[in-house]
Amino acid sequence: MTYEMTYEMIKNDPSVRIYVKAADDCLESLGYTEHSFAHVTAVAEKAGYILETLGYPQRTTELGRIAGFLHDIGNLINRDGHSKSGGIMAFRILDRFGFPPEETALIVSAIGNHDEGTGIPVNDLAAALILADKSDVRRSRVRNPESTAYDVHDRVNYSVTKSELRISESRSVVMLRLQIDTKVSSVMEYFEIFMDRMILCRKAAEKLGLRFKLIINDQQLI
Repeated sequence: MTYEMTYEMIKNDPSVRIYVKAADDCLESLGYTEHSFAHVTAVAEKAGYILETLGYPQRTTELGRIAGFLHDIGNLINRDGHSKSGGIMAFRILDRFGFPPEETALIVSAIGNHDEGTGIPVNDLAAALILADKSDVRRSRVRNPESTAYDVHDRVNYSVTKSELRISESRSVVMLRLQIDTKVSSVMEYFEIFMDRMILCRKAAEKLGLRFKLIINDQQLI
């Protein structure tokens, strides 16, 4: 009999929560933006929203949420190659909980391909995870209380006062709509920092049969 684990079970598992926090602690020591429970929960919910809205089976939507919650645990090992190490860690976790191989394969592939450095939307779960992860740009992810000490990544994230990812009613377009405080960071600076992410988002959208649109301050840029 298949032991069907749910997103809530994974989310509340003590060992998983330790790994998520420890991974974020490592990134905090390196000066990175927040990658803790707020981020992974947002990514999990967005991945689930994308798959559910596009009419995927309930179990696929659940797997998308699980992949979203686990996707950054590889930072516990090292930021470099964290998607690959995260996939290996997720494999051990899912295997311990008795996930069937076909579900484990989908989640691990999605996690291993979510980063813009080497990631490719190899399946629909990976595509949803990529869109969910790369759209989580917001002011509250910046940890540094001193604006004078912001690096460019802090500045760009802090400039985003509103971020919304939505799929059109026709299910043909996925839109990332941002409001940016241009006194903090320019639109061009956003592109300079996140261009690779936006290209990956476009590829992920195409994998899901969608067109990707980026709208900043009510102007469509992609």
